Amino acid sequence: MPIEAARPSIPADDATIGGAYLVAARGALDGATRKIIHCLDQLSDDDLSWRQHESHNSIQNLIQHLCGNLRQWIIHGVGGEHNVRNRPSEFSDRSHRSKSELAAMLCDTVEKCDKVLADVPLARLLEHRKIQAFDTTLLAAIFDSVSHFVGHQHQIVYITRLRLGERYQFQWTPASREQGAP
Repeated sequence: MPIEAARPSIPADDATIGGAYLVAARGALDGATRKIIHCLDQLSDDDLSWRQHESHNSIQNLIQHLCGNLRQWIIHGVGGEHNVRNRPSEFSDRSHRSKSELAAMLCDTVEKCDKVLADVPLARLLEHRKIQAFDTTLLAAIFDSVSHFVGHQHQIVYITRLRLGERYQFQWTPASREQGAP
């Protein structure tokens, strides 16, 4: 049975640039989360701690890293919650977590981020903050965190394809010529 990804309620459109930006950020997090969950659904628990080389990250480490980054940059940095991140442990953890545990951790974190982003007053997007020792604005913090999330989502897809080879199932394939089907 597939693991259910977080499903934020994202408005169809917004009449302001700031509102459209937040809708796009929320949509990008939701889409990337779905792709990660799609990968987890195809893998065994053992696959999640596999790494091609000892110096590489496993899917488990990447998910812990994504959750830590979202908690620090969006939940804390944008939303004002207490910062509880332990970045080194995101990469050093060599335990074997189940895919249901990792999926729950990821979906819970993304859901909290979605709530923060849904409630950000547009007038605050240019507000300055210091997050992880970087001077930034809320808008830039959201942009950086979402693009970081999507980048690591691509790594997770790649690792999944390495593990599964020809057994990998794409989440989406083009259905029409316009979409790129042959």
